[in-house]
Amino acid sequence: MPKPSKNPLVRCQFFSWRLTRRNDTWYADGRTNPTNVGRHSLGTLDKAEAMKLVHQLDQAQAVKFGIIKSTEVKRDPGPGVTLTEGRRLYEGHLLRPQMMGGVRRSTFRRYGPIFNKFEKFARLRGIGNYNQVDADCLTAYAGWLEQQHYAEKTVLSELVLIRQCVNWLAAAGYVEGHEPIKLKLHRVEGERAYCYRPVEVQAMIDLCRANPTLGWLGDVIVGLACTGMRIGELAGLKWADIDFDNRQITLTDETGHKMPAAERRTLKNGRSRRFPIHADLLVVLRRLLHIDAYVFHGPRGKRLHPDKVRRILVREVLTPLADRFKSATNGKSFLDGRLHSFRHYFISACAANHVPERVVMEWVGHADSDMVRHYFHLHDEESKRQMNGVDFLGTAGRTSGDVSVSSHPN
Repeated sequence: MPKPSKNPLVRCQFFSWRLTRRNDTWYADGRTNPTNVGRHSLGTLDKAEAMKLVHQLDQAQAVKFGIIKSTEVKRDPGPGVTLTEGRRLYEGHLLRPQMMGGVRRSTFRRYGPIFNKFEKFARLRGIGNYNQVDADCLTAYAGWLEQQHYAEKTVLSELVLIRQCVNWLAAAGYVEGHEPIKLKLHRVEGERAYCYRPVEVQAMIDLCRANPTLGWLGDVIVGLACTGMRIGELAGLKWADIDFDNRQITLTDETGHKMPAAERRTLKNGRSRRFPIHADLLVVLRRLLHIDAYVFHGPRGKRLHPDKVRRILVREVLTPLADRFKSATNGKSFLDGRLHSFRHYFISACAANHVPERVVMEWVGHADSDMVRHYFHLHDEESKRQMNGVDFLGTAGRTSGDVSVSSHPN
């Protein structure tokens, strides 16, 4: 007796759908119908739920191809698509292949906290499904975010994501009888982050090194200040990325590499880059223990989590030093500094030391329209000379004598 197919064929009212799984997510494939209705993510890991959702998809495609009118769609007497179910569906849509419009993994990870925040607001307002999310709801959500003192740019980005989610659910037929949400949203120019001064960076490193429980954070600050890396890039830095013989760090964008998605590094702009190791950073790298594949670690040798690093930086470093550094720039003071401020600091220090703009852009991975059109290939020796000509930390970064040894000790 033949074994039952692992990919069941579901014959719905209008089309037949072959259910398949990819990365544990269920998909409905309707390409074998006389009318090719495509292949769609059902956004669920549960087979029983997939069997239910495929019937909703069947009706949505029947409307799309003119077989029935939207007014003829059978209404589900239930409460509608729950916030949890709708989120899963939309996340499945976002995770489709990038060549088909899916988002990068790094972008997808940023969306999780946004959905969590919206769901918290929804629970407070008694909202349990996406049928209840309309323009009035998002207007109230914007007000709630402002009361929580979120920046205008943050409010804008969160409204855009939730609106896109609701509109996609409606267009795909998961939210029935729901008109697209139309909100007039004005783009907000983001405020420039506070840029640390050399004396402030030195004070932060000194404070961390004077406290045995914060030594790891001092190393992180040196890493950020001497490379201009984003905190996510530093947290993901591996020993395999470091060439001690040539004193180079290579950050490779691994989008499309054949490896588990959780292990795949994705850089913000998708461009790999390489830059020299500054002498002050070299001291730290040679001192760090090889706990695992990753270079930098948090308290008790745990993996770095950017948000946790940010909280500790504010609580244990910036706040204690705030009275010492009260000067303000463009309305911002030392206490307004954050982890990304070290990237601003790196670029500013390079500019102050007359490092050519194109060299700095190679190091930090920036590219504007002009740089995209005119590629610049930086020779290694010139790059090293420029990097070592910058004094990021003064004597704060050096704990021992000569650091010119060109190989990593065994």
